[in-house]
Amino acid sequence: MPNVYMYVVDRDYGFAPNPFHGFCTLATCKPRIRNVARPDDWVIGIGGGKLKATGRCIFAMKVTQTVTFNEYWTNPHFNDKKPVPNGTKRMLLGDNIYYQQENGQWNQAHSHHSYPDGSTNIHNLNRDTKSNKVLISNHFYYFGRSAPIIPKSLLTQLGFKNAIGHRTFTLEDAREIIFWLNQEFKYEKNQVIDNPYGFDKGITFYSVKNNTVTVRK
Repeated sequence: MPNVYMYVVDRDYGFAPNPFHGFCTLATCKPRIRNVARPDDWVIGIGGGKLKATGRCIFAMKVTQTVTFNEYWTNPHFNDKKPVPNGTKRMLLGDNIYYQQENGQWNQAHSHHSYPDGSTNIHNLNRDTKSNKVLISNHFYYFGRSAPIIPKSLLTQLGFKNAIGHRTFTLEDAREIIFWLNQEFKYEKNQVIDNPYGFDKGITFYSVKNNTVTVRK
């Protein structure tokens, strides 16, 4: 039976997940989820205190495909997901940033997870590549700053509480939340309803080393 993975979103820039260019993708961060998630599983991001969005659904994606980093990098369908440093904000936030050479060495593109000068942020690279899997969805809901409040009764029934890490539920246990999404927002599927919470902060670079975001002047 498929699973539903739920976690609290601390940062929402449009990078992880990346909801742009027709697919919602999770290619960085959350290596534990990426490592185990399979097609037909769901990944749901719930807002927390840092975003002042506790209990709101930032995004929900039904996994429809999984690929390796190299498959993601070389597939022309996902070229628009590659970051363009001098492009639009959506292009800057591309999450198609990793590929592995034949000798096993990883390459990291100039991106939200590199250093501002484009050099490799080894701390992010080491964390992101703990799983060599990218989650792809063409059945998703991305609400960003218009994230709706999930009915408290549904979260209580499921036993979900904001905490560090992620929670795993069976699809059967989480069926009421999935039903709520598919019914209430059926006309918003596969759209970016609103910009990410941090979309207007400028050109940003995140480092897992000290959990900081640098804004390029």
